[in-house]
Amino acid sequence: MYDAIVVGARCAGSPTAMLLARKGCRVLLVDKASFPSDTISTHIIWPHGAELLERWGLLERVAETGCTPIALDMTFDVGPVVLRGGVKVTNQGRGGFCPRRTVLDKLLVDAAVESGAELRENFTVEELTWDGDRVAGIKGHGRDGNTVEERARIVIGADGVHSFVAKAVKAPEHTTKPPLNTLFYSYFSGVPDANDVEQYVRPFEGAAYFPTNDGLTLIGAVWPADRFQEIRSDPEEHVVGVHRRAGQGDRLDSATREDKWYGTAGVPNFFRMPYGPGWALVGDAGYERDYITAQGISDGFIDAQNLTDAIEAGFTGRQAFNEALAGYEKARDERVTPHYHLTTELATLEPPPPMMQQLFGAMADNRDATEQFFAALTGSTPVPEFMNPENIGGIMAAAGARA
Repeated sequence: MYDAIVVGARCAGSPTAMLLARKGCRVLLVDKASFPSDTISTHIIWPHGAELLERWGLLERVAETGCTPIALDMTFDVGPVVLRGGVKVTNQGRGGFCPRRTVLDKLLVDAAVESGAELRENFTVEELTWDGDRVAGIKGHGRDGNTVEERARIVIGADGVHSFVAKAVKAPEHTTKPPLNTLFYSYFSGVPDANDVEQYVRPFEGAAYFPTNDGLTLIGAVWPADRFQEIRSDPEEHVVGVHRRAGQGDRLDSATREDKWYGTAGVPNFFRMPYGPGWALVGDAGYERDYITAQGISDGFIDAQNLTDAIEAGFTGRQAFNEALAGYEKARDERVTPHYHLTTELATLEPPPPMMQQLFGAMADNRDATEQFFAALTGSTPVPEFMNPENIGGIMAAAGARA
């Protein structure tokens, strides 16, 4: 009998297993993959996610993988206006990282095992087991094909947007939106001046550069989701075309692609109720939003910390279990909802409305305002803190005074 079974061992599942094990729980961590292994991802750990890695004693390990720090001097280019700045308000202004998932996920899995969690790789969960209306465990098989059953006080779904656990418990969804854009990317060597995150946003398309491990740069592009099949037919031509139209073609001419093209038709946007009798959801299993703001990894870390704190409160009797998990959901939704709406608006790739264009222009020569914007865009500070009328009015007034 385990205290917790965590289904899914990537950026939400492994930290959840690690933290529960550190709290003295007996934890089983299962995943259908083995590690290291890859998965489609934006790769970005924003500075507020890096803060949690440091809290857990893992930040130095990520730095030692050879990642270039990011979010120190980013570029956000919207055509007539180019914003540059960093995120100074979290992680002591030291930025974040953009590791390959083959590197990051293995590091997180290893940390969970070191903390005392039991790991079963190549394990497929076939069904949840029940005690009345309460989830009581899992049934599945490993490499040998033999079916095994394990029981736990709580089963945690950390198995992503298409979560088996969420489907099995029929977790209710709300505030849903369909996939909004499609993403394709690959890894390049020899990219000139690729030292931080760069985004080039144009009507109905966008280009990006993310420096990652081994001196490589992730180069990608996005389009509306309904263009997936068209883009898929020749990713190289389409990605290069977006970069050329953004004025970055010469950089691709100097670079060498070192890997295949990776692509996705997009992800649905939703919130799911993240708990019920004997079960909980964490990370992308509990809510998902378009990857254009690259929140998934940092959100997974935050969810892992908050869920394990709630479970500990329930296990120790400091709080009624349902009350603790309801608090986990409430805190999640309050934190995420404004950024969810910002993300899904940006993901349409429609030209910014006139007011936003004016705001971009007002920030162009205002480094402090730009860094406030970057802090909100990356999730380091709440969106309403930046977008409130008083703050926006101050930025616009300062631009008028400079003019």
